[in-house]
Amino acid sequence: MKNINICIIGSGLAGLSAAYYLKYKYNIEIFEKRERTGGCLSSSKTKNGYVEDFYHHFFEGDSLLISLIEELSLKEEMEWLKGSTGYHVNGKNEPLTTIPEIIRYPYMTFYEKFRLGMLTLRAGEYDIEKLDEVTAKDFIEKECGKGVYNSFFEPLLRSKSGEYSDKVSAAWLISRIAIRSNRKSGGEKLGYLRNGFESLIESLEKEILDSGCTIHTNTPAEAITKSENGWFVNGKEFDLVINTINPKKFCQLGGPNIGEFIYQGAACMTLGLKRDVLNGLYWVNMKDKAPYGAVIGHTNFVPYERYDEHIVYLASYFSGKPPEGIQEQMLTDFKTRFSLKDDEILWNRIFIEEDAGPVYMTGYRSKIPGYCIDGIYYAGMFSEANYPERSMEGSIAAGKKVAGMISEAYSG
Repeated sequence: MKNINICIIGSGLAGLSAAYYLKYKYNIEIFEKRERTGGCLSSSKTKNGYVEDFYHHFFEGDSLLISLIEELSLKEEMEWLKGSTGYHVNGKNEPLTTIPEIIRYPYMTFYEKFRLGMLTLRAGEYDIEKLDEVTAKDFIEKECGKGVYNSFFEPLLRSKSGEYSDKVSAAWLISRIAIRSNRKSGGEKLGYLRNGFESLIESLEKEILDSGCTIHTNTPAEAITKSENGWFVNGKEFDLVINTINPKKFCQLGGPNIGEFIYQGAACMTLGLKRDVLNGLYWVNMKDKAPYGAVIGHTNFVPYERYDEHIVYLASYFSGKPPEGIQEQMLTDFKTRFSLKDDEILWNRIFIEEDAGPVYMTGYRSKIPGYCIDGIYYAGMFSEANYPERSMEGSIAAGKKVAGMISEAYSG
């Protein structure tokens, strides 16, 4: 069966997973626009080890991801840590991890906190399909009241979805709440790899290359045309194509038009600091308006001793192109807001992905494409496996799904 030639566009987790599950059966070539594989799961070197370019962790229910980690002999690297949360309000970090901390939070009434707590407890009971047609704003105001929406959810939606915040579906929001409801005393139970997710990407890449497949980095797909027996990609003919990139961008290259999907970009700044500015908190959402929506204290989650420096992320989302001068805006605001001197910042870098993922607005479910349309297989963030909440688990599921479909269709 090695005479079947498959092109995979994009080397994020979905593309690498598809290649991994097909590697010994077919000739596979992956086209990646960046200089290294991994997509939004790529990593960069720090003083000690690697840290992800975009913050990541996983959950106990991510069975496909955990199975893949074990298959790649990385089980010993897997660890379960606790992630604490809070809000930055009026220049202060307000912890919201434990019940006493939530009770003390001064920006909601006790009754509002009770309604929010009940929503969290019931999160897994809602009918996601019905919530696809309801906006998150309308849903929260109905279930918890306008006070909870304005004080707690509106800043989250604004920072995550910007101009689309009033159109995001309740299905997306409630799924995020449900998956993050595994909270014990001291924080949420979250998974990580001791040497970072660089281990996962490196292992996948090695397996794929060792099987005889090819990965072209610094090589974006530039032109796609239909051939008599398949598709030409960058002038080379393939029997099959697996697309993992934004369907709009894929269509612009010459691929089929499978519908309009509004994607958002992500700008993620990583900094090395001399001191902790989050009072030990892992995830701090910004209630005050800032050029970033959250500050993630990586070394308040992963042990500080592993890096010998405090590492934080500043997370920002945008539509279209990133705002001009975004790196300087984020850095200047962060230094001022958290009273940091220049010599307390050891280093900083920013990573920008213009197509980080689709915005799950109301009615999105009906737009989800099939896994195979007009001879093209689809396994990106827009796929069914990543709805209503995109994740590493969903990316692996999408890659494995199309791999299974191809194996079944071409088994003879």
